[in-house]
Amino acid sequence: MASRGKSGLPAHWEAIDPNDRLAHLIRYAARSLVRGLQIRLAEHNVLFGHWAFLRILWEEDGLTQHALNKKAGLMEPTTYSALRAMESLGYIERKHLPGNKKNLHIFLTAAGRELQDKLVPLAQEVNTISTQGLSDDEIRACRKVLLAIASNMAHDESRAEDAGRRLPSTRELASWIKEAESLRASEV
Repeated sequence: MASRGKSGLPAHWEAIDPNDRLAHLIRYAARSLVRGLQIRLAEHNVLFGHWAFLRILWEEDGLTQHALNKKAGLMEPTTYSALRAMESLGYIERKHLPGNKKNLHIFLTAAGRELQDKLVPLAQEVNTISTQGLSDDEIRACRKVLLAIASNMAHDESRAEDAGRRLPSTRELASWIKEAESLRASEV
């Protein structure tokens, strides 16, 4: 359990500078929201990593694994691992549709569908808690600011891609680390 400061908040929160970089403040807020939801999901044996997939499937059941991956905005290996775990827990089943042996489609089981009535109110509770003491105008302004930040960064990423810059894959990063380790070893 986190140590508590004078205010009763976790001690690290008392050290946060409200004038810190915006990215840090957003990360602190996002981390707090995620942890609040994780605590609640765990009571129902649902991992936070499964939440996005469940939400998507509650809206559109039977997507291909590739389409689900795209909608979740995650890497293929992450999606594959999460879906295998969700299948083991009995929340989904993966099936080939008749006449299509290539694509796997993901379907909620009855247990996966039943989770919606239990979990959605928990997410709503986290949202309610997170906005306590804020006016409707402040919440609208916060949404507007966060959407503008996300949009600005999406445009920046697009410009970076146009300029030939991109986020390296996990495999590329591993290769760079291996190469750096080899160089360091040869220098010794």
